[in-house]
Amino acid sequence: MLTTTLHKANTRGFADHGWLKSYHTFSFADYFDENRVHFGALRVLNDDYVAGGMGFGQHPHRDMEIISIPLEGDLEHQDSMGNKEIIRHSDVQVMSAGTGVMHSEYNKNSDKAVKFLQIWVIPNQQGVTPRYDQITLNPADRKNTFQQIVSPNANDAGAWIHQNAWFNLADFDAGFEKKYTINQTSNGLYIFVLSGSVTVADQVLETRDGLGIENFTTLNIKALENSSFLLMEVPMLK
Repeated sequence: MLTTTLHKANTRGFADHGWLKSYHTFSFADYFDENRVHFGALRVLNDDYVAGGMGFGQHPHRDMEIISIPLEGDLEHQDSMGNKEIIRHSDVQVMSAGTGVMHSEYNKNSDKAVKFLQIWVIPNQQGVTPRYDQITLNPADRKNTFQQIVSPNANDAGAWIHQNAWFNLADFDAGFEKKYTINQTSNGLYIFVLSGSVTVADQVLETRDGLGIENFTTLNIKALENSSFLLMEVPMLK
């Protein structure tokens, strides 16, 4: 039977460090809620605002798939693998931390903020060789459809990660609806609304609301107004 877990935007954890304002859908840093540690393999969903010229200095990660999606502005990335890149709106960055990597993320611009989603997915294998990937998307390819941005397959659309997970972005016009079909029947789906409002699984979701959905094969998603959202299909690790 279909089951859902609703996370309204105003129930998320929040950290205000001045230069950094971060909303946490799941437990992170000083925010802990035993009922909101993860949704399956989806471990972190942070909605970050970084002031001009500021950012995260060099820090380590290991055994985690890290996905960054800029929503506004530009991120400057540098890591111990030798990568130095600018991640812009319409780009998606994927980093497999594996055996360990050091990296920094800074706002490239001094005169405006950068807003981005920082997402961590628990991998299906540990100790992999660290790797970095970055792709540029065409936003027109998600107009009234699902634009795949992450999958487990290097030969498939979007970037790939070490997990049986599929991510899609979508921009729906008001009144448009479309069915989502699960890729792996044991997976769950987490929908996060970036703007607008949609109805799914008998729930109305508004901007920055999230909904975890389990035990389904197909699901109808309808936009109540012009809406953008992110779909994250992940294995339901316990």
